Amino acid sequence: MHEMGIAMEIIDIAISSIPDNVKNACVEKINLKVGKLAAIVPDSLRFCFDIVSKDTPLAGAKLNIEEIPVVARCKECDFKWTINTPVFKCKKCKSGLIDIVSGRELDIISIEVVEE
Repeated sequence: MHEMGIAMEIIDIAISSIPDNVKNACVEKINLKVGKLAAIVPDSLRFCFDIVSKDTPLAGAKLNIEEIPVVARCKECDFKWTINTPVFKCKKCKSGLIDIVSGRELDIISIEVVEE
């Protein structure tokens, strides 16, 4: 389960993002964008996050995860489409020469910090 390692890294990043001048800071929410090709199970990531965030300024924080679909672009005809099946060829011209435009993301979009 690589979600545990990802949760630990999110916590490290969030803690290092808390401004030094905010006393008794705690993180209320972390907003993520996770691509479908990142092979992350959102519920597993939330579960791991809840476990490893105990006794940190992130204890009780909400992990908001926006799943990003896999979008491809054909190198032959420049057609763009969302991939919903494991068939990686152009829907328009059937070429196998494609680029993945989105779907691999694992981005922290924002961290909401409050002062207690």
